[in-house]
Amino acid sequence: MTKQSYSTEFLQLLKSVEAKRPKIVIDHILKYGQITTEELKDLYGYNHPPRAIRDVREQGIPIQTFRVKGSDGRKIAAYKFGDPADVRATQLSGRTAFSSKLKDALIEKHGARCNIYLKPFPVRELQIDHRVPFEISGDNANLSNNIEEYMLLCASANRAKSWSCENCPNWKAKEISSCKTCYWAFPESYKHIATRDIRRLDLLWSEKEVAEYEILLEEAAKVQEEPPEYVKNILRNHFKNKLMELMGLGSI
Repeated sequence: MTKQSYSTEFLQLLKSVEAKRPKIVIDHILKYGQITTEELKDLYGYNHPPRAIRDVREQGIPIQTFRVKGSDGRKIAAYKFGDPADVRATQLSGRTAFSSKLKDALIEKHGARCNIYLKPFPVRELQIDHRVPFEISGDNANLSNNIEEYMLLCASANRAKSWSCENCPNWKAKEISSCKTCYWAFPESYKHIATRDIRRLDLLWSEKEVAEYEILLEEAAKVQEEPPEYVKNILRNHFKNKLMELMGLGSI
């Protein structure tokens, strides 16, 4: 990617960042024009790339996300600086980490599980995230000390949420009320996903359940359906049978 030229003021802001993780991201983008999740993991040892990117954003520095091909040919996330005009200075800028006390409180309230996948995870693998993205709510001081405004996510869910939020129309509109009725903020009670009238059900198969998942893939392949559609059709048939039973017509 061709490197861009930036104003003296923007460069001064970039060079003022001293914390190790965001500084590594900034220096890499300055040198190469972008940084990928693959580079963050393989070159710098960051197993949770979105966290490193979030550290940069929390310095008030705009970051854009896009897709590129990874070394294995699959699409992966890449990051570059956004429009310098979008630079924000907030009272929360410079915060490098959430407190262990906050994490303990969230685990006590919700258990050691991902709030999106609703599955238990080792405590070390769970990440604290703002329910309403920091980039939208960061200027609202009332959110910083309220446990209800945070959630625990596994790395996979955090990446999925980041991608969806950054590509949401509300990313620029910054209407907190819209975020508070979104799946990514409150999956237990929501009206839309990134402003779209859709619903989703996230399923994980772990440990002994993986064998059941492999069977599902095999059965879906037999009828030439993608696994999600195959699962939907199973549920549709189940509900049809229930309806037939209620009508006293027997199952189909």
